[in-house]
Amino acid sequence: MSLAPAVSAAPSATTTPATTAEPALPSARTAALAIGALGLGGFAIGTTEFVTMGLLPDIAAGTGVTIPEAGHYISAYALGVVIGAPVLAALGARLPRRGLAVGLMVAFLVGNALTALAPGYPTLLLARFVGGLPHGAYFGAASLIAASLVAPHLRGRAVSSVMLGLAAANVAGVPAGTWLGQHLGWRSAFWAVVGIAVVTVVAILLVVPSSPGRQDASMRAELGALRRPQVLLTLGVATVGFGGLFAMYSYIAPTVTDVTGMSAGFVPVVLLAFGLGGLLGTALGGRLADRALFPSLVGATIATGVLLALMLVGSLQAVTLIANVFLVAASASTMVVLLQLRLMEVAGEAQMLGAALNHSALNAANALGAWLGGLVIAAGWGYRAPSGVGAGLAVLGLGFLLASAVLRRRELAAR
Repeated sequence: MSLAPAVSAAPSATTTPATTAEPALPSARTAALAIGALGLGGFAIGTTEFVTMGLLPDIAAGTGVTIPEAGHYISAYALGVVIGAPVLAALGARLPRRGLAVGLMVAFLVGNALTALAPGYPTLLLARFVGGLPHGAYFGAASLIAASLVAPHLRGRAVSSVMLGLAAANVAGVPAGTWLGQHLGWRSAFWAVVGIAVVTVVAILLVVPSSPGRQDASMRAELGALRRPQVLLTLGVATVGFGGLFAMYSYIAPTVTDVTGMSAGFVPVVLLAFGLGGLLGTALGGRLADRALFPSLVGATIATGVLLALMLVGSLQAVTLIANVFLVAASASTMVVLLQLRLMEVAGEAQMLGAALNHSALNAANALGAWLGGLVIAAGWGYRAPSGVGAGLAVLGLGFLLASAVLRRRELAAR
């Protein structure tokens, strides 16, 4: 994104009264470098989260479990995010945000090193859980830092630029990690993530400006945002509605081989299509959020449900599978950005918690989707069935959005 307008739009210290002046914005170059460094952390996180799905058969074979059982590794990471995001975001609200981002990335690094070293099923479950703990809080801190670096009308795009790291992981990190894991063993993919995390820590320390925390914040006040109905409804959209994506995508590798009839070497191609769709959707999400946040979220949720339903037939042929995966990724990634900004909007003063809760909810969706997908596969319904489950979950997510709209209308009428 271009950050030049942010500098020209910054309030002038000579014309703005001291009582209302905001901190001067950094130069466009400084802001771009800082957001890039924060996005690199998103790249590392996205790689470790999604490469597990691409390597699921390899990890299952390497740890002596079935593919549905190996789906629990995905769920364990997601559970770590669900628990870690609200707790660490609330505890860290008063800390300097750059230091918090660095500390969380170091914790993420340790979790991935433990993953690469885990000898078997129980230890790998624990390592994935530990690796997931800093995930959501990192994005919460990174999103607030990015938003503070640009003018208000560009904040949606600044946050989406951080999220582009997550999307870029599916273009480069996940296909490369899947290829690496298939040729050098699945553990090598997680060692690569460790290396990216080390570079991220150094980059944040070098180029991200210092950013104070909220000195008046308390854990009780931050977690108080969870009592807000609009926060809870938006979390419902993220948990249930977005779970549809993971019901399908968690089992994409066996879908390619068993449904589409392609070799395992075709899996990285499908993952690349998913990543390219994610890049498009993430970039689009920031622009839509700056224009019409809530209507765009409704539209993206509907599109995701329709496209998941189409996967029931789209997965039968290689060409239609790639096209369908690309479009599902684009609509779902648009949802991610819109949900992030919606939660920051409705969380009030607890914006860091709101931003972190998005990833907590999305990974609850990850756990829910992987679990439900595993259930229908284990029941003998085949690898296409999770897409049907996903479409149903998207419809339920739309119900939460409709309830949110009704509540908002009542709130406005009561004023």
